[in-house]
Amino acid sequence: MRPSILDPLFASATTLSGVGPKLGKVLDRFLGDEMRPARVIDLMFHLPTGAVDRRPSPSIAEAPIGDIATFAARVSEHRPAPAGKKAPYRIIVEDETGDVTLVFFHADSRHLAQTLPVGAYRIISGKLELWEGMRQMVHPERILDPKLAATLPAFEPVYPLTEGIGARVMMRIAQAAAERCPDMPEWQDAGFLAKSDFPSFHAAIEALHHPADRKAAEGDTVARRRIGYDELLASQIALALVRRQQKKIAGRATTGDGGLRFRIQSALPFELTEGQRKAIADIHSDMAKPERMLRLLQGDVGSGKTVVALMAMAAAAEAGRQSVLMAPTEILARQHAERLAPLAEQAGLKLALLTGREKGAGRRQVLEGLADGSIDIAVGTHALFQEGVAFHDLALAVVDEQHRFGVHQRLLLGSKGEAVDVLVMTATPIPRTLSLTWFGDMDISILSEKPAGRKPIVTRAISSERYDEVVGAIGRAVENGQQVYWVCPLVQESDTLDVAAAQERYEALREIFGDKVGLLHGQMPGREKDAAMAAFVAGQTRILVSTTVIEVGVDVPNASVMVIEHAERFGLAQLHQLRGRIGRGSAASTCLLLYKGPLGPIAEARLTIMRETEDGFRIAEEDLRLRGEGEVLGTKQSGSPDWRIARPETDGDLLAAARDDARLLIERDPHLETPRGQAIRVLLYLFERDVAIRLLRAG
Repeated sequence: MRPSILDPLFASATTLSGVGPKLGKVLDRFLGDEMRPARVIDLMFHLPTGAVDRRPSPSIAEAPIGDIATFAARVSEHRPAPAGKKAPYRIIVEDETGDVTLVFFHADSRHLAQTLPVGAYRIISGKLELWEGMRQMVHPERILDPKLAATLPAFEPVYPLTEGIGARVMMRIAQAAAERCPDMPEWQDAGFLAKSDFPSFHAAIEALHHPADRKAAEGDTVARRRIGYDELLASQIALALVRRQQKKIAGRATTGDGGLRFRIQSALPFELTEGQRKAIADIHSDMAKPERMLRLLQGDVGSGKTVVALMAMAAAAEAGRQSVLMAPTEILARQHAERLAPLAEQAGLKLALLTGREKGAGRRQVLEGLADGSIDIAVGTHALFQEGVAFHDLALAVVDEQHRFGVHQRLLLGSKGEAVDVLVMTATPIPRTLSLTWFGDMDISILSEKPAGRKPIVTRAISSERYDEVVGAIGRAVENGQQVYWVCPLVQESDTLDVAAAQERYEALREIFGDKVGLLHGQMPGREKDAAMAAFVAGQTRILVSTTVIEVGVDVPNASVMVIEHAERFGLAQLHQLRGRIGRGSAASTCLLLYKGPLGPIAEARLTIMRETEDGFRIAEEDLRLRGEGEVLGTKQSGSPDWRIARPETDGDLLAAARDDARLLIERDPHLETPRGQAIRVLLYLFERDVAIRLLRAG
């Protein structure tokens, strides 16, 4: 049903010139997900984060030292390395104002002779430095024949990279993807466009991938805000359609006798908090009504949301109906299944796990059990809302960590049955200033307490210069029977970021602690991840070196020490999520924020807030305030990776306008039948909110 105008954008990335199977696999890991490969649209929305100034200097003498310099010069001399020595190959280029030595290590002399023949003029661009008082450039980034001068952009965009893709290749394929963008029908209100001075969608994409200056790549330009507003509008229209459908379509009352809930509560090793009791009562009240439930359960790290969800799923089972619990990662889905299975078993409930990894007979058995109703609760990942998954009578869909999913995925689960109630959970405290806009279609329950017995976590910020002291401290903790998380921001060492890699840290700690050290990161195969986590849960490994794959949900009560390396590079919300992995047992816990100085004012403020409070709601407000002052960390740390372009922390005015525009549009054109409504349909498919179209068809 997708409009054919969008077909070029939803084609595989391998349809782009120069993207073969090998590069395609790298892009799949980087921009795809477990459900689909990377597509042209993923590259089109993969925007530059900066730009290199390659405007030519009038002469060598005027070229900037210590920065990227571009100049025209004549090749005057080749100086090969002396025979038998490991010295670099040098080439002298000059103009009437001076000369520059080009330096090449491990050089191919024949290639250099062809590229830079003596007497030829070339345009050369790269970082110009002084070495012993002489100008030199090590491995120039660009060497061009003057006839090709027009192909060198004045400002060359810089894109986020992953291992296996170089900067020039990423620029080429991202710009090629942008060129596939068709001229779209205009879905924005003409008056709003004129007032905001917004370009067309096509012109905005073109401007973002071909920045006119550095600010155009780094700053908050009208082109970026145009695309961001489009994305927000698509999201708000989807929410508006949900609201309309909620009012229009009757739900099914789901009521039970309370027997299963009583058995589960009796089996719990702790007393429910007052907040949990109230949330459970609100959810059961919603489920018993003839209207569909759409409720957000917002609780800080460790506040006990999963138990509340299980009680809701038990209520559905009491009525002879089914439930699903969807988690954002396979690790978290498997952990949920393992934690809930004993309680479900004691209550006589049948629970099954379904992820992308389940294959063959085991998968068929689960699908049959869901279809015939013999399975009461399904726990899994995105695999739960694939087309081949059918339920006998689905009453309740629970979505864990809503900020990892889009509203369209939430709707897909809700469409798996007749009038399915939806409970969304998040451990990411959402600032009050944003919660109504993100979840304006929902009733909200908040768990503000932590279960009894949870001890406060001592948080300290320590300079990376004291690394040896930190290693000594975790050694003592391990000797005392404790377990330790050590979190690094990257999997492998980066050429551009001076940050510790998980692999490197794992090897360094293993030299000291041997087999007590385990490794876990997102690039490992699923079974290896499970094995690493299982070894840590069982206490076979005492120190788990990890990337942020353990940010959400992973629960090891005996882990009482958290080291976050390069803490200055993490956002506040992410630091808070990571810290929440400890403090879940009876032992006192410590979080060490290992930072590399000197700290900027925002990074220093973040670490100060982390030391001062464990209150996730205060942290969320401070996070928004700090990022609103200019340090935007990207959507993956904004609490809504579902948004590719929009920046909720700085786009408050656009959010409000999009919400109002969406509400007015749906009131005037509820079936999107006017010319603008037809264009809006294209917008919904473009930003993959197309599940909203199903609601239109259902209505």
